[in-house]
Amino acid sequence: MLTALSALAVALVTAAGGVLTAVIGRRQPRRPHGAERRDDFTAVTDRLSQHIERLEREAEQDRQQAEQDRQRIAEQESALRYIAAWARSLVTYMRQQRLEPPPPSQPIPDEVRPYLHDIGT
Repeated sequence: MLTALSALAVALVTAAGGVLTAVIGRRQPRRPHGAERRDDFTAVTDRLSQHIERLEREAEQDRQQAEQDRQRIAEQESALRYIAAWARSLVTYMRQQRLEPPPPSQPIPDEVRPYLHDIGT
């Protein structure tokens, strides 16, 4: 009789566990095997796509900024060439009139000297 009662107790616990598992299992959607990995892959590829798009936008902005910088530098170079040519023509005119041009207010820097070689002579 003790064996029958213990078997009945085991049967009741097993039945309760089965019912509980069925109720809990019904609440959660069934997902195929590997769905988590697909979700992770999708999330990672979405993030990478966003990162690539951001990098492309930044690269385009950098290209535009570089083009503006090149244009500004070319304009400044033209202005400097004009000023240097004007200063050379003034020095030439003064020497033709047998006048000596005034010395520069400060020494000519060494890195500039190759470009203004005829002013100091």
